Amino acid sequence: MKNKKGEGELNTIIGKGTIFEGTLTVQSGLRIDGTVKGKVSGADTISIGEDGKLEADLNAKIIIVGGNVTGNIFAKEKIELQPNSVVTGDLTTKSLVVEEGAIFCGKCNMKEEKYSQKKSEGSSDCG
Repeated sequence: MKNKKGEGELNTIIGKGTIFEGTLTVQSGLRIDGTVKGKVSGADTISIGEDGKLEADLNAKIIIVGGNVTGNIFAKEKIELQPNSVVTGDLTTKSLVVEEGAIFCGKCNMKEEKYSQKKSEGSSDCG
């Protein structure tokens, strides 16, 4: 099944009302509409719906955020913050799209030479 944006295959869904704690790794697309705490990584696209709530670090090719994420986000190609999204954490990616209405509190690194997952030094002033 293709996801809404047409990026890759969507094979895994964490539904609304579902709570997952731990490390989640998927080889294709993932959509999260529930609650996840821990670490999430995927080989393709991770999409967080408007009802999605994450306290997790994310790592994938493309990450689309429509809900609430507290944690660092690493995307090889693109991070997209949709209008109702709230992100507290650092972003590392080649391309960043922030739609009007999105809230982002953290640092963003868009260096194209080397995709780095190093933890950012210092802290943000988000409260």
